[in-house]
Amino acid sequence: MTRTTASYISRHKRFWEIDLVRTVALLGLLTFHTREVLYYFDLVHNPLRTGIWFWIRVVNCGLFIFPAGVALTISHSRRKGTASVMLRGLQLFGLGMAITLLSWLVVPDEYVRFGILHFFGIAFILAPLFLRFRYINLILGTAVTAIGIYLIEQGIFVNSPWLLWLVPYAFRTGTLDYWPLVPFFGLFLVGMFFGKILYPQGNRGFNISEISNPVASAVMLLGRHPLLVYLAHLPIIFGVLLALFPDKILPQIREVFSYLPF
Repeated sequence: MTRTTASYISRHKRFWEIDLVRTVALLGLLTFHTREVLYYFDLVHNPLRTGIWFWIRVVNCGLFIFPAGVALTISHSRRKGTASVMLRGLQLFGLGMAITLLSWLVVPDEYVRFGILHFFGIAFILAPLFLRFRYINLILGTAVTAIGIYLIEQGIFVNSPWLLWLVPYAFRTGTLDYWPLVPFFGLFLVGMFFGKILYPQGNRGFNISEISNPVASAVMLLGRHPLLVYLAHLPIIFGVLLALFPDKILPQIREVFSYLPF
């Protein structure tokens, strides 16, 4: 079934263009996190955290956040109600807290305080407040994004850990993953705006050919299951590198476990 107009859509129909953007974002994530793991085990000397690489990482994360806002409005248009949205947010935040605990045990100096799953958890909990808006989301989202970029570019950070979830925070020892609401909730709101405009009532509001190529469909399988890929990718990366470089990695793993408080 390959109808391409906005007049037809099933409740569970996916849009390949959204899956494609998520797939690109996941491939970027895999690239950066593989590099991070290589750096952690002293297999490379540049973690790609500064300069232009920092902003490439931000853009890559934006490819997660923007389509999440789009997809949220599509899902809400089809199912209505906000309880499921908030429940999803609580689930994501709970997964984020699990990663906080795990990272604190393994990398206590740079553990995750407010990573991407924490961010999505809060974003989904807040989203019902904005679902009825269109252009307010565009204006507010653009403003929040612009303010956040300005703060980061000017090196303006808060010192209170109680505000690190809201605005950029000055970490003393760094953190493995950090996405405060300012600026990133702005991207989420802009995504919600475009979701309303491009996919009214959960239908595609423009004509585009469907993809029937099995290879392309297989590649975009990543984008259909972003949470699963996100949760599984680091153990897989560790496993592959452990198989390739056991002499480098095993001693450091033993050292990490020697510091665990149990």
